[in-house]
Amino acid sequence: MAAIGDEAAAMDSISREPAALSAALSAAASGPAQADGPDEAAESPVTAPKKPGTNSDGGVETAEEAVEPAEPDINDLCSDMFEKMAVFLQGELTATCEDYRLLENMNKLTSLKYMEMKDISINISRNLQDLNNKYASLQPYLDQINKIEEQVSALEQAAYKLDAYSKKLEARFKKLEKR
Repeated sequence: MAAIGDEAAAMDSISREPAALSAALSAAASGPAQADGPDEAAESPVTAPKKPGTNSDGGVETAEEAVEPAEPDINDLCSDMFEKMAVFLQGELTATCEDYRLLENMNKLTSLKYMEMKDISINISRNLQDLNNKYASLQPYLDQINKIEEQVSALEQAAYKLDAYSKKLEARFKKLEKR
């Protein structure tokens, strides 16, 4: 659908904005141009030109371009954003590096502890083997001790039997003596 009237003028002024803006700026720099008073110049610093080919009867209003306040330079904002992102990412990477460094130190300490435990277990194994060798060398003496113990037990039993027999004999002897 084609735009007519005021809409066409507004669309035309938008498409010609750079040219109108530069013309208005050059006119403002050279001096006041067809302004009735200072208030009128302050209210509409830039006016859009009439569209050529429109009615020449003056019944068509021209659209005025609204001048927005000057925004901060987008390049400054972008560079500020990139600097802050760089600081953020640097912090994230530093934290990650510190985590890996901590993990590396923990792995080194764990490795050292395992090496110490390995040395301790090797020493225990060596000492156990030495004890087994000593026990094996003492085994014949231990066997002799066991045999002697068995013989002592047998001798003790024989002594108890001999004692019991001697008591019986004594009792018989006393019995015979009384008669």
